[in-house]
Amino acid sequence: MRWLALIVALLASPVWAVEPHEMLDDPALEDRARDLSAGLRCPVCQNESIDESSAQLAAELRLVVRDRLTAGDTDQQVLDYLVARYGEFVLLKPTTQGANLILWLAAPALLLIALGIGWQVIRRSPARADEGLTEAEKDALDKILRP
Repeated sequence: MRWLALIVALLASPVWAVEPHEMLDDPALEDRARDLSAGLRCPVCQNESIDESSAQLAAELRLVVRDRLTAGDTDQQVLDYLVARYGEFVLLKPTTQGANLILWLAAPALLLIALGIGWQVIRRSPARADEGLTEAEKDALDKILRP
C-alpha cells in the first residue's frame, strides 16, 4: 500500500506546483487560469510550464495570470500582457509570424534540400555492373600472383 501511495505522489507532483492559496474560488476562472498556465513557459525552469514549476517566479506568474483574469481580461489579453513583459520566450508554443516563421520553416526546408541533394548523388553515382576485369587489369593481376 505504501508503494501505491508513493507512485501516486510522484505522478501527481506537477499538480502540486499550484498552491491552494493561489487557486481561485470560481471554478470557471480557475480552469481558464490552468489552461493559460499550461501554455506559459517558466523563465527559470525553461522546459516546464508555470503550472508545473515550483519556482518562485512561476508562482508569481501564476498569480499574475489569476489577477488579470479576475480583473476581467480575456485569455488573449493575459497572454499579450505577459508577452509584452517577458517576450515570446514565455510562450511554450511561439507564434508562427515574423521572424519566428523562419524558424518554423527552416527545418522542413533543410530536410527537403538534404533529400534533393541525396537524390542527385544517388542518381549520378555510376552503375556498378560486374563487368569483370579489363585485359590490362588481368595482366597486372597475373604479375602479382605469379611467383
